[in-house]
Amino acid sequence: MRKEDCYFLGKITRKHGLQGNVILKLDTDQPEIYNKLESIFIEINGLLVPFFIQKISWSKQDSLNILFKNATDQLAEQVIGKEVYLPLSTLPKLEGKKFYYHEIIHFKIWDNKGNLYGEIQSVNDQTAQHYFILNLDGKEVIIPIIKDWILEVNRKEKFIKMELPEGLLEVFLAESKNDEA
Repeated sequence: MRKEDCYFLGKITRKHGLQGNVILKLDTDQPEIYNKLESIFIEINGLLVPFFIQKISWSKQDSLNILFKNATDQLAEQVIGKEVYLPLSTLPKLEGKKFYYHEIIHFKIWDNKGNLYGEIQSVNDQTAQHYFILNLDGKEVIIPIIKDWILEVNRKEKFIKMELPEGLLEVFLAESKNDEA
């Protein structure tokens, strides 16, 4: 399994007990859809290694207590701090204006008048307000992801149509010109 064909699910944070159980801290808005996992991929030395689950239960609202088949205390020690992945094919399909961040990279952002805001280079979800990082003619543009501003997500033609508050883009572009001076 290649990492490009997977998405980040979370991280093994610690051992639980002495029987080889580990705690998987999930990085998702919908932890409830992961309570029946049969297997996961753990990144070890740059490779995704499959681990099959014998028993799974909730530790906290966003953390799972996992016991792997053939688990040992030594195995649990080896996977602490490791990242966990699942194949992209396991994600439920989203429709309408909902999207996964990984699927909209390189989508273009347009307004409802046909003006190009830029192409999505990445998404920052590490802050309270998530935002798109766009490239517009070599300049970095940041647009907050606010669902009321999103008018359309076109997966076939790879664009998102948005309605930004008047002047928002101009203010940002003026600030980036001042930074260059």
